[in-house]
Parts: sequence; C-alpha cells; structure tokens
Amino acid sequence: MIAVIDYDMGNLRSVANALKFIGADVMVTREPSVIESASHVVLPGVGAFKDCMSNLIDFGLVDPVLKAIESGKPFLGICLGLQILFEEGLEFGPHQGLGVLKGQVVRFDEHMKESGSAPLKIPHMGWNNIKIEKDSLLLKGIPEGSYFYFVHSYYARPHEPRGVNLTTTEYGIRFTSAVEVGNVMALQFHPEKSQGLGLKILRNFMALKY
Repeated sequence: MIAVIDYDMGNLRSVANALKFIGADVMVTREPSVIESASHVVLPGVGAFKDCMSNLIDFGLVDPVLKAIESGKPFLGICLGLQILFEEGLEFGPHQGLGVLKGQVVRFDEHMKESGSAPLKIPHMGWNNIKIEKDSLLLKGIPEGSYFYFVHSYYARPHEPRGVNLTTTEYGIRFTSAVEVGNVMALQFHPEKSQGLGLKILRNFMALKY
C-alpha cells in the first residue's frame, strides 16, 4: 500500500488519482500507524515552505515522515515535498525544513539571464526538460532530455549536489529538478501532470523494493 501524506497542502488528490490509475493500492492519510505500515510513502505539496512545515508539525506528521525515511522504505517527495526535505527554506524569511538533505531552498532571480535578454518569468511554469545526472531505477525507461511539468518559484540548492542530484534542469541557471539518496527520492516537477512519462516514473516508484 502506498501512503500519500495528507497535511492540507496542495495536490493530494491528483497524485492519489494518478497512482490509482496505474493500479496502485493508495491511501491518503495523516495517521502515523498507516504511514508506518505502508510499503511506500509519497509526500506531495503545493504552496509555501513555512505553511507546509507548520502543517506537518500541527498534524504531528514530522516524526512519522522521518521514521518512514529511516525505515528504508521507498519515499517520494513531489514539488514542495522535495523542498522541505532540505535544511532551510528562504521563502518569506528563513524557515527550518526536515533536514533530511543538506542545503537551502532559494528563489529564482528574475535577472539570472545574461544582460539584454528578457527577465525570467517567475514562477517557472510549464514544460521543461531534464538532464539525468546518475542511473536510477526511478528513471528506468525515461529518455535523456524528457519533458515534465513544473510550477515553482523556489528551487533546492544542495550543499553537495553531486551526491544528491538525480536530474537537473535549465531555467536561467541549471537547478536541481530531482534528487535521490538511498531510499529517498524527490521530484521538483509534477509526475501526475506530466502525462505518460510522469506515470512511468510513478510506476517505477511503485515497483521499487528495498
């Protein structure tokens, strides 16, 4: 059973529906016992870093999330669910994250492009491609340069990107668009909104066993 963690933020139902579409047994939950018994855990999210962490704390979900990660079961963060894995987010001031991965979450600079070119549009929204940085079962069957759907104004900046980055993407700079460390995987893009290739990633995740 795949537990999709419910903390009143964002795209829970669309993620759950995508997983059900590919045949997964899914439960949207905030019950620690359900999260503990699940074979796989998904942490989706859309919104502000501070609000996400506040809700996880208020619902008593920080410990269940960390225990799920420590257990070694496959864990997938999506969008904001990637960002809060890091130590600190700088949206509306500095706020502590889960600290699973070392690094910060920072805002795109509208003027990152070379002088004379148009400013970046923030948020980064729409289809963009990925550069695969290392082999991963999560990306089995996903071609280099594949396009996925993004919606975000902030991006993760790992302290040690070589050991963390699964994919990178270009938007003014080359930024971290997916991470993988052991059983912890996370995507800045939305697989549930990325048509066939997004569903392929979710199928790959569902098939993972540790």
